[in-house]
Order: sequence, then C-alpha cells, then structure tokens
Amino acid sequence: MKPSVIVWDLETVPDLAGFAAANDLVGKPEADIREVLGNRFPKHIYHIIVCIGALVAHRESDHWAVDALGAPHVGEHTEKQLIASFCDKIAELKPQLVTFNGNSFDLPVLRYRAMIHGVAAPGLAARLYFNRYTEDTVDLCDILSSFAPHTKASLNELSKIMGMPGKHEGIDGSVVERYFLEGRIKEIADYCEVDVVNTYRVWLRYELFRGRLSESEHQVSERNLADFIRGRVKTAPHSPRAPGVLGPELRVAEVERLHQASARADKATSIDRWVADLLDEPEKKRAESLYELLLRLNLNMSHLDEAREAYVRRLGLR
Repeated sequence: MKPSVIVWDLETVPDLAGFAAANDLVGKPEADIREVLGNRFPKHIYHIIVCIGALVAHRESDHWAVDALGAPHVGEHTEKQLIASFCDKIAELKPQLVTFNGNSFDLPVLRYRAMIHGVAAPGLAARLYFNRYTEDTVDLCDILSSFAPHTKASLNELSKIMGMPGKHEGIDGSVVERYFLEGRIKEIADYCEVDVVNTYRVWLRYELFRGRLSESEHQVSERNLADFIRGRVKTAPHSPRAPGVLGPELRVAEVERLHQASARADKATSIDRWVADLLDEPEKKRAESLYELLLRLNLNMSHLDEAREAYVRRLGLR
C-alpha cells in the first residue's frame, strides 16, 4: 500500500447536556446551565463534534495525489456516525495524520466523543497517534513552533504569509456555535474544509522545507490539488444527493429579491450576470453553492465555467 495521509480538522459546539449530567444540572433551564458553564472555553469532554473535515492523499513517485476531500456534518449524519466513519477510514489506511493543533484539541476530543458514543475505534490504536513526538501524527502547530507556546502562529497567519487565502472572511471558530444554532451547518462545513485545504498546503510546504519533496514535486502536488478541486466542483452538482440532504439554502425567490435590492438604477444587470459577479465577493455565498444555483436557475452555461474558476481562485489555487 502506498504511503497515505489524512489531513483533518474538527468543528465543535458546547455539549450542554453532557455538562449538565456531569455537574448535577440535569433538568435545569439552558440559561442556568450556560451560566454555570460561563464564557470560558469548555473542557475537551464537553464538545459535540458537528463536522469532521478531511483530505486524503497518497504518495506517488513524484508528488502527493489527493484522493478525497470533504467535511461531513451533523446536518447529514449523527455525531456517532461521523466518528465511526472517520475512524473506519483511519483503520483502513493506517495513514499519517496531519493536523493544526490536533494534539492539543482534535485528537483528545475525538477520543472522548468516540468513548461517549460507544464507538469501537481500533484504527486509532493502529499507530502511535496519541504520542506527541512521533511521525504518526504531525501537528503543524506544535512542530513549527518547536513545541514552545510563545512561538506559535495561527493557521490563518501562516496561510496568509505563505500566499494562501487563509480563513473565510466573516467566519472563524468563535461564531461556529451561533451558526450551528441558526441551522447554518453547511457553512460551518465549508469553513472547516477550507481550513483542511490550508493545513494540507502548509504541510506540503513543510515537506518541501525538510527535503521530503523537491521543488518540482511540491509544484506537482499543488497542481494536483488544484485539479482535484476543479474537477470536484465541475461534477459535484450533477451527482445524486443522498436521501434527506437539502439543496442550497438560497431559494430562487431569495436570489431574485437580493438581485432587485442590490440592482443599481444606473446600471441594470441580468440576474445571471449578477449571480456570476457574486462569486468574486468573499463575504457572499461560497462559489460552490452559487454554482449549484446557476444550475437550478438554468442560466447561461458560460457562467458555470466562471463559477468553477472562481471557486478555485477562492482557495488560492490559481
């Protein structure tokens, strides 16, 4: 089997029911439970996993090739199903795991939640994933700072200083719970997926730095990632949806309303041109969602290519 990696990231929200059970607050109003919990960051055991973003890649002779990229979430599966599926993939591949701050957060949360739900996860024992100083798990936050807290940088800082796009504008970890309560789970998954892509690209740069990739191999690996994402955006809207999975959150009527509200009197724009223009505005819907809208609205096919290219540009791969 060829060497493989899984680059991954969790998004979580506080587990109020679990906190109540552990602190004799069962049956109390949610407001009371939140007051006792306070504004501090909850202990790892009091986090519900709402999304697991992951990129799977394998080593070819001259580059790393991406096999899969996604961020399954609790809008589609239960938390237990998310954990079981992810742990099964680890058991299948026995990969090197790559994270950013995973040793301090993602790995212990994953283990706690697996045990809480009674998930059998022998794959997590297939390698020394919980040993901080092995190559089985590469925590870029730890390694790049030489395990010193005062030298740590954020993933967003690293990404941007290396010429990558960094996080989505308007969303970061501090708003995940609010988005979750508002039912905007797909947006959380989109945010998580971008973090995974950025982590993978920082890891590729780290592999170049330590001589495990040549400059040309690094470039081919980057091109492979761009081609994979471009190909996925091109085909995903045509793929059949799983039962019960909702389509894009914006409805046609909402698009028309937004179009009318934003149209300038001195510059009339067709709705298809307007939607295509939105793709270059980072605070708007992610290009992939708008690409699906273009399909649903049966707009000019030339704009589908624009949507694909804009999505790739948003990830800094053009």
